[in-house]
Amino acid sequence: MPATNQIDRLVTAIDMHATPACVGIDPVFTKIPDSLRGGDEIGAIESFSLEVLDAINGTVPAIKPQSACFERYGSAGYAILEKVIARGRDLGFVVILDAKRGDIGSSAQHYAIGAADMGAHFITVSPYMGPSTIEPFLNAGLGVFALARTSNPDSDEVQLNELADGQHVVHAISSMIAKIGSTQNGVSGLSALGAVVGATKAADEMGSLRDLMPNQMFLVPGVGAQGGTVDDVRPMCRPEAASAGQLGVIVNASRSVLYSDGTEGDWQLGVANAARSFADALRALYTEHD
Repeated sequence: MPATNQIDRLVTAIDMHATPACVGIDPVFTKIPDSLRGGDEIGAIESFSLEVLDAINGTVPAIKPQSACFERYGSAGYAILEKVIARGRDLGFVVILDAKRGDIGSSAQHYAIGAADMGAHFITVSPYMGPSTIEPFLNAGLGVFALARTSNPDSDEVQLNELADGQHVVHAISSMIAKIGSTQNGVSGLSALGAVVGATKAADEMGSLRDLMPNQMFLVPGVGAQGGTVDDVRPMCRPEAASAGQLGVIVNASRSVLYSDGTEGDWQLGVANAARSFADALRALYTEHD
């Protein structure tokens, strides 16, 4: 399947749900409900991850499994990640594998084919070795989100370094993403090559990044537990959007949904309610925009 089909799949899913909400699947054993921690750790991680999918089914268009949370358990963890991706696809979610791969050549091809065969629709990559860190993933039929302006506070030490032309590193990376992505537009008009842009950064940066990347879907972390808000996402939205999917943002929350307070001991209900509230808050991005 061409990578361009993946962006159209994501835009369609956002439009169907009328919200650009994504839930991160980031299982941490010490944080999951006590009721699941009576047996072995790996079994608890599996149960929690799959039951979260059931809890949020029908509420959000996309999920973002964090590969590191599974990789730490070796082959058993990879097996669970495969189950999560397969269940997510079966339930109709667009699956964004958060792996932040960053190699080139045959190594990138191996990573790309592995992610595609696992069933992911999208993958996150680090673009700092150049276009050859991105292109193998697109060639494998994956949609790609390349790191541009990340939500961690110390990202400024690299991404805001000034270049000889007065621009910053993030601007050069964004321009590269837009250039590569210009050949990857789907029928939606958006590109299968998007960018990771954190909601915790200054709002006045977001307009310039949108100008540099007019047709990129922004994967937006940082809303919720990291302190970002829906208001922080508004400057990232495409100004002429004709639908929620055309806004060009898919906004992720992990801890604030996964580890919300349950209702009378029902942790799944707590997750479901948190996901619904998150989706509803983001729905306003298009209704107010329109």
